[in-house]
Amino acid sequence: MLDDTDRRILRYYQSDPDMSASILAEQAGVTATTLSRRLERMRDTGVLKGVRSVINWPALGYEVEVSLRVTLDKTQPRAFDEFIAAARQVAEVIEIQTFLGQVDVRLSVIARDMAHYQQVYRDQLLVLPHINDIEALMQVARVKGQESLPL
Repeated sequence: MLDDTDRRILRYYQSDPDMSASILAEQAGVTATTLSRRLERMRDTGVLKGVRSVINWPALGYEVEVSLRVTLDKTQPRAFDEFIAAARQVAEVIEIQTFLGQVDVRLSVIARDMAHYQQVYRDQLLVLPHINDIEALMQVARVKGQESLPL
């Protein structure tokens, strides 16, 4: 389990993942060796899954983001597996989530503009297998996108 030192390291680490190890160690109040050992342990135990880059899609020309809520035909035994396998093949699908409840799957879809979105929707999304119902929610603004937790 995490102790106060681990939580302090994580608090500083998640606030600035690009921070150098020496500065992180200094801010967390530990030696560089202690920092290295604790980060390695947190990686080994799955607390830290890795470092990733967050892409600013609009900076790359993707101005439209849509959340699709999909209900699948659950009378088909492999509906989830086949739908997810096919959805993974659509380059504009940047996230796939599954749920229990009325909505089975949520897809996050990006597009350069509305014409591009309509083309992706008609040609690649509506033809995904086992769709029973689909609802599109157009994103207007991202109000909060932080993944940090209070530690």
